[in-house]
Amino acid sequence: MKIRENLENRERLNLSPYATLSMYSRGRVNKEEDCDIRPCFQRDRDRILYSKSFRRLKDKTQVFLTPDGDHYRTRMTHTLEVSQNARTIARALKLNEDLAEAIAFGHDLGHTPFGHAGERALNEICPYGFKHNEQSLRTVELLEKDGAGLNLTFEVRDGILNHEINTMPITLEGRVVRLSDKIAYIHHDMDDAIRGGILAESDVPESICSVLGHTNGEWLDTFIHDIVENSADKNDIMMSKEVEEALFELRAFMFKNVYTNPVAKGQEGKAEKLIQILYQYYMDHEELFPDYLVKLLEDGQPKEKIVCDYISSMTDRFAIARFHEYFVPKSWEVL
Repeated sequence: MKIRENLENRERLNLSPYATLSMYSRGRVNKEEDCDIRPCFQRDRDRILYSKSFRRLKDKTQVFLTPDGDHYRTRMTHTLEVSQNARTIARALKLNEDLAEAIAFGHDLGHTPFGHAGERALNEICPYGFKHNEQSLRTVELLEKDGAGLNLTFEVRDGILNHEINTMPITLEGRVVRLSDKIAYIHHDMDDAIRGGILAESDVPESICSVLGHTNGEWLDTFIHDIVENSADKNDIMMSKEVEEALFELRAFMFKNVYTNPVAKGQEGKAEKLIQILYQYYMDHEELFPDYLVKLLEDGQPKEKIVCDYISSMTDRFAIARFHEYFVPKSWEVL
């Protein structure tokens, strides 16, 4: 069978000259035989999808800690919305959808429980610092599959590491995900804030609405269309100056009214304290590490990083359960 070869040739014939072709991937750190059916980026996408760290995203906070309702986003639904945005843009620009989706699926695998509150807590207490994009890369390279890693291609790993606002991926597909991440969280965090009664669409300044539209759905539509129109037939992914300025103005509005709002973020201090208490506890109790982390410790990995590996892998629920187990007194029982 030459299914993979046929698919790779289809990419060569049909995709943009600026797309990243599977057949020209820089490859994997550990060489392995090609799949006879799937091109390499599709294979990477599948590896991430079936990973434990991907499944744990469903019980990790996006923005709102322990919200009372079934429809608030989690880190999993955020990831899926980033993927959808990225695939829409990549398809319109004739870029490699498999690569864009693989990067989108992997970009937040290293996020802590309790969202950015957990990230801040580990960054403050760990002498090596902590950034979720770097931890996402560490997750796929070193931690997944009980320490074996996923052995992903260079292009996917580059996109995962460089999805933050102050970094830049080498591929256009990675740059699509980088922007898709921003427009996804602004869109769905606004939706969740409206659902929670924290603000209304009418609260958004007219200087923003005159450019992007007057509803949350219109804003998302404007962002995606603007990226496609301004990136078509170019070796870059960009927005028009007007829309880009409105995007950052809306992002600043969200930081002021949602991301630092005491109603939405009132529990974050407790979450940060919980994470830091767990960090100190595990620094003194390495016997509680899973076997694969014990092996990494024995191989010379710093204990501080191993503790961050363990805590950042936890879901909100698991972190709370461990805190209760270690620090909350239990009812006395007669044996």
